[in-house]
Amino acid sequence: MLDWLREAAPDVALLQEIKTVAEDFPRLEIEDLGYNLAVVGQKTYNGVAILSKHPLNVECTALPGDAEDAQARYVEALVEPPGTGRRKVLRVASIYAPNGNPVDSDKFPYKLLWLSRLRAHARGLLKLEETLVLGGDYNVAPTDDDVYDPVAWRDDALCRPESRDAFRALLHLGLTDALRALHPEAGLYTYWDYQGGRWARDEGLRIDHLLLSPQAADRLTAAEVDRAPRRKERPSDHTPVWCELDS
Repeated sequence: MLDWLREAAPDVALLQEIKTVAEDFPRLEIEDLGYNLAVVGQKTYNGVAILSKHPLNVECTALPGDAEDAQARYVEALVEPPGTGRRKVLRVASIYAPNGNPVDSDKFPYKLLWLSRLRAHARGLLKLEETLVLGGDYNVAPTDDDVYDPVAWRDDALCRPESRDAFRALLHLGLTDALRALHPEAGLYTYWDYQGGRWARDEGLRIDHLLLSPQAADRLTAAEVDRAPRRKERPSDHTPVWCELDS
Protein backbone atom coordinates (compact mmCIF):
# COMPACT_ATOMS: atom_id res chain seq x y z
CA MET A 1 0.00 0.00 0.00
CA LEU A 2 2.79 2.43 0.86
CA ASP A 3 4.49 1.71 -2.48
CA TRP A 4 1.26 2.44 -4.31
CA LEU A 5 0.66 5.67 -2.39
CA ARG A 6 4.16 6.85 -3.33
CA GLU A 7 3.76 5.89 -6.98
CA ALA A 8 0.17 6.99 -7.63
CA ALA A 9 0.17 9.88 -5.13
CA PRO A 10 -3.62 10.28 -5.03
CA ASP A 11 -5.02 13.38 -3.35
CA VAL A 12 -7.65 11.14 -1.75
CA ALA A 13 -7.62 7.36 -1.31
CA LEU A 14 -10.52 5.23 -0.13
CA LEU A 15 -9.64 1.92 1.53
CA GLN A 16 -11.89 -1.03 2.31
CA GLU A 17 -11.54 -4.28 4.25
CA ILE A 18 -8.63 -3.06 6.34
CA LYS A 19 -9.39 -5.87 8.84
CA THR A 20 -8.00 -4.15 11.90
CA VAL A 21 -9.12 -1.89 14.72
CA ALA A 22 -8.34 1.79 14.24
CA GLU A 23 -5.67 1.73 16.95
CA ASP A 24 -3.62 -0.83 14.99
CA PHE A 25 -3.94 0.84 11.59
CA PRO A 26 -0.49 1.97 10.26
CA ARG A 27 -1.26 5.61 10.91
CA LEU A 28 2.28 6.91 11.39
CA GLU A 29 3.63 5.34 8.20
CA ILE A 30 0.81 6.83 6.13
CA GLU A 31 0.95 10.21 7.84
CA ASP A 32 4.67 10.32 6.97
CA LEU A 33 3.60 10.36 3.32
CA GLY A 34 1.57 13.50 3.94
CA TYR A 35 -1.90 12.06 4.45
CA ASN A 36 -4.61 12.87 6.95
CA LEU A 37 -6.69 9.86 8.02
CA ALA A 38 -10.22 8.90 8.91
CA VAL A 39 -10.38 5.26 10.02
CA VAL A 40 -13.30 3.10 11.10
CA GLY A 41 -11.90 -0.28 12.06
CA GLN A 42 -13.09 -3.66 13.26
CA LYS A 43 -11.09 -6.60 14.54
CA THR A 44 -10.50 -9.27 11.88
CA TYR A 45 -13.31 -8.16 9.57
CA ASN A 46 -14.46 -5.22 7.43
CA GLY A 47 -13.04 -1.76 8.17
CA VAL A 48 -12.82 1.36 5.99
CA ALA A 49 -10.60 4.41 5.77
CA ILE A 50 -10.16 7.72 3.96
CA LEU A 51 -6.69 9.14 3.27
CA SER A 52 -6.38 12.76 2.18
CA LYS A 53 -3.49 15.08 1.43
CA HIS A 54 -5.82 17.95 2.33
CA PRO A 55 -7.62 18.79 5.58
CA LEU A 56 -10.16 16.12 6.44
CA ASN A 57 -13.26 16.59 8.57
CA VAL A 58 -15.10 13.39 9.50
CA GLU A 59 -18.86 13.67 9.04
CA CYS A 60 -20.09 10.12 9.56
CA THR A 61 -18.56 6.90 10.90
CA ALA A 62 -21.45 4.53 10.26
CA LEU A 63 -24.15 4.22 7.64
CA PRO A 64 -27.39 5.66 9.05
CA GLY A 65 -30.52 3.60 9.26
CA ASP A 66 -29.67 0.87 11.78
CA ALA A 67 -28.18 1.86 15.11
CA GLU A 68 -27.57 -1.81 15.99
CA ASP A 69 -25.41 -2.52 12.93
CA ALA A 70 -21.88 -2.73 14.37
CA GLN A 71 -20.09 -3.73 11.16
CA ALA A 72 -17.44 -1.20 10.09
CA ARG A 73 -18.47 -0.55 6.51
CA TYR A 74 -18.84 3.21 6.05
CA VAL A 75 -16.95 6.42 6.71
CA GLU A 76 -17.72 9.85 5.26
CA ALA A 77 -15.71 13.06 5.40
CA LEU A 78 -15.27 16.50 3.88
CA VAL A 79 -12.01 17.18 2.07
CA GLU A 80 -10.98 20.81 1.80
CA PRO A 81 -8.37 21.43 -0.94
CA PRO A 82 -6.56 24.79 -1.10
CA GLY A 83 -8.62 27.72 -2.24
CA THR A 84 -11.99 29.06 -1.32
CA GLY A 85 -15.52 28.49 -2.44
CA ARG A 86 -18.03 25.70 -2.13
CA ARG A 87 -16.84 24.09 -5.38
CA LYS A 88 -13.50 23.26 -3.78
CA VAL A 89 -15.00 21.19 -0.96
CA LEU A 90 -15.33 17.48 -1.71
CA ARG A 91 -17.53 15.09 0.25
CA VAL A 92 -16.28 11.52 0.03
CA ALA A 93 -17.35 8.21 1.51
CA SER A 94 -15.45 4.94 1.66
CA ILE A 95 -17.90 2.06 1.26
CA TYR A 96 -17.55 -1.65 1.90
CA ALA A 97 -20.91 -3.17 1.05
CA PRO A 98 -21.75 -6.67 2.30
CA ASN A 99 -20.86 -9.61 0.06
CA GLY A 100 -24.18 -11.36 0.63
CA ASN A 101 -23.13 -14.95 0.08
CA PRO A 102 -24.50 -17.50 0.54
CA VAL A 103 -27.77 -16.18 -0.83
CA ASP A 104 -29.84 -18.69 1.16
CA SER A 105 -28.50 -17.29 4.44
CA ASP A 106 -29.32 -14.13 6.36
CA LYS A 107 -26.29 -12.48 4.71
CA PHE A 108 -28.17 -11.77 1.48
CA PRO A 109 -31.13 -9.92 3.06
CA TYR A 110 -28.58 -7.95 5.11
CA LYS A 111 -26.76 -6.97 1.90
CA LEU A 112 -29.98 -5.75 0.26
CA LEU A 113 -31.08 -3.85 3.37
CA TRP A 114 -27.63 -2.25 3.64
CA LEU A 115 -27.78 -1.08 0.03
CA SER A 116 -31.27 0.27 0.65
CA ARG A 117 -29.94 2.24 3.62
CA LEU A 118 -27.13 3.55 1.42
CA ARG A 119 -29.64 4.72 -1.16
CA ALA A 120 -31.68 6.55 1.49
CA HIS A 121 -28.55 8.26 2.80
CA ALA A 122 -27.31 9.12 -0.69
CA ARG A 123 -30.66 10.72 -1.49
CA GLY A 124 -30.17 13.09 1.41
CA LEU A 125 -26.58 13.84 0.46
CA LEU A 126 -27.56 14.72 -3.10
CA LYS A 127 -29.91 17.38 -1.76
CA LEU A 128 -26.83 19.23 -0.48
CA GLU A 129 -25.76 19.79 -4.11
CA GLU A 130 -22.11 19.19 -3.27
CA THR A 131 -19.24 17.58 -5.12
CA LEU A 132 -19.76 14.06 -3.81
CA VAL A 133 -17.94 10.77 -4.43
CA LEU A 134 -19.29 7.53 -2.97
CA GLY A 135 -16.49 5.06 -3.63
CA GLY A 136 -15.47 1.58 -2.67
CA ASP A 137 -16.22 -2.11 -2.87
CA TYR A 138 -19.95 -2.37 -3.59
CA ASN A 139 -19.80 -6.14 -4.06
CA VAL A 140 -22.08 -5.75 -7.09
CA ALA A 141 -21.23 -6.43 -10.72
CA PRO A 142 -23.82 -4.11 -12.31
CA THR A 143 -24.29 -5.92 -15.64
CA ASP A 144 -23.14 -9.01 -17.52
CA ASP A 145 -20.47 -6.82 -19.15
CA ASP A 146 -18.85 -6.61 -15.72
CA VAL A 147 -18.39 -10.38 -15.29
CA TYR A 148 -16.08 -12.69 -17.22
CA ASP A 149 -18.65 -15.54 -17.13
CA PRO A 150 -22.20 -14.24 -16.52
CA VAL A 151 -23.78 -17.69 -16.67
CA ALA A 152 -21.48 -19.16 -14.02
CA TRP A 153 -22.01 -16.15 -11.75
CA ARG A 154 -25.73 -15.54 -12.22
CA ASP A 155 -26.73 -17.05 -8.86
CA ASP A 156 -23.95 -15.40 -6.87
CA ALA A 157 -24.95 -12.53 -4.57
CA LEU A 158 -22.65 -10.18 -6.53
CA CYS A 159 -24.68 -10.73 -9.71
CA ARG A 160 -28.17 -11.59 -8.49
CA PRO A 161 -30.96 -9.45 -10.01
CA GLU A 162 -31.83 -8.09 -6.57
CA SER A 163 -28.26 -6.81 -6.07
CA ARG A 164 -28.17 -5.26 -9.51
CA ASP A 165 -31.55 -3.63 -8.95
CA ALA A 166 -30.25 -2.09 -5.72
CA PHE A 167 -27.19 -0.70 -7.50
CA ARG A 168 -29.31 0.62 -10.36
CA ALA A 169 -31.56 2.33 -7.84
CA LEU A 170 -28.51 4.25 -6.60
CA LEU A 171 -27.72 5.41 -10.12
CA HIS A 172 -31.33 6.45 -10.65
CA LEU A 173 -30.93 8.98 -7.84
CA GLY A 174 -28.71 10.92 -10.25
CA LEU A 175 -25.33 9.37 -9.48
CA THR A 176 -22.82 8.67 -12.26
CA ASP A 177 -20.63 5.56 -12.46
CA ALA A 178 -17.32 7.33 -13.16
CA LEU A 179 -15.54 4.46 -14.89
CA ARG A 180 -18.49 3.42 -17.01
CA ALA A 181 -19.19 7.02 -18.03
CA LEU A 182 -15.83 7.16 -19.84
CA HIS A 183 -15.40 3.46 -20.68
CA PRO A 184 -18.55 1.77 -22.00
CA GLU A 185 -16.65 -1.30 -23.18
CA ALA A 186 -16.99 -4.72 -21.55
CA GLY A 187 -14.15 -6.51 -19.82
CA LEU A 188 -13.06 -3.87 -17.33
CA TYR A 189 -12.43 -5.66 -14.05
CA THR A 190 -11.34 -4.63 -10.56
CA TYR A 191 -11.33 -8.04 -8.85
CA TRP A 192 -9.80 -11.41 -9.72
CA ASP A 193 -10.08 -14.47 -7.48
CA TYR A 194 -6.79 -15.83 -6.18
CA GLN A 195 -7.69 -19.35 -7.27
CA GLY A 196 -8.02 -20.97 -10.66
CA GLY A 197 -5.56 -18.73 -12.47
CA ARG A 198 -8.19 -16.02 -12.77
CA TRP A 199 -5.70 -13.16 -12.91
CA ALA A 200 -3.51 -14.81 -15.55
CA ARG A 201 -6.56 -15.39 -17.76
CA ASP A 202 -8.10 -12.01 -16.98
CA GLU A 203 -11.24 -13.64 -15.61
CA GLY A 204 -12.47 -10.92 -13.30
CA LEU A 205 -15.39 -8.86 -12.10
CA ARG A 206 -16.01 -5.13 -11.79
CA ILE A 207 -17.35 -4.66 -8.28
CA ASP A 208 -15.45 -1.53 -7.13
CA HIS A 209 -17.11 1.71 -8.14
CA LEU A 210 -16.85 5.48 -7.83
CA LEU A 211 -20.31 7.04 -7.93
CA LEU A 212 -20.43 10.79 -8.52
CA SER A 213 -23.01 13.46 -7.80
CA PRO A 214 -23.93 15.71 -10.75
CA GLN A 215 -21.55 18.36 -9.40
CA ALA A 216 -18.71 15.84 -9.37
CA ALA A 217 -19.65 14.32 -12.73
CA ASP A 218 -19.43 17.79 -14.31
CA ARG A 219 -15.77 17.87 -13.22
CA LEU A 220 -14.88 14.34 -14.31
CA THR A 221 -11.88 14.32 -16.66
CA ALA A 222 -10.51 10.75 -16.36
CA ALA A 223 -11.25 7.36 -14.82
CA GLU A 224 -9.27 4.14 -15.08
CA VAL A 225 -8.50 0.81 -13.44
CA ASP A 226 -4.92 0.66 -12.11
CA ARG A 227 -3.96 -2.96 -12.71
CA ALA A 228 -0.32 -2.54 -11.64
CA PRO A 229 -0.79 -3.40 -7.92
CA ARG A 230 -2.46 -6.70 -8.84
CA ARG A 231 0.78 -7.77 -10.56
CA LYS A 232 2.86 -7.37 -7.41
CA GLU A 233 3.90 -10.15 -5.07
CA ARG A 234 1.15 -11.18 -2.63
CA PRO A 235 -1.32 -8.57 -3.91
CA SER A 236 -4.87 -7.86 -2.89
CA ASP A 237 -7.45 -9.64 -5.04
CA HIS A 238 -8.82 -6.15 -5.80
CA THR A 239 -6.97 -3.42 -7.65
CA PRO A 240 -7.60 0.36 -7.46
CA VAL A 241 -10.09 2.18 -9.61
CA TRP A 242 -9.55 5.93 -9.78
CA CYS A 243 -11.07 9.08 -11.19
CA GLU A 244 -9.82 12.63 -11.67
CA LEU A 245 -11.89 15.75 -11.11
CA ASP A 246 -10.77 19.10 -12.49
CA SER A 247 -10.11 21.91 -10.05
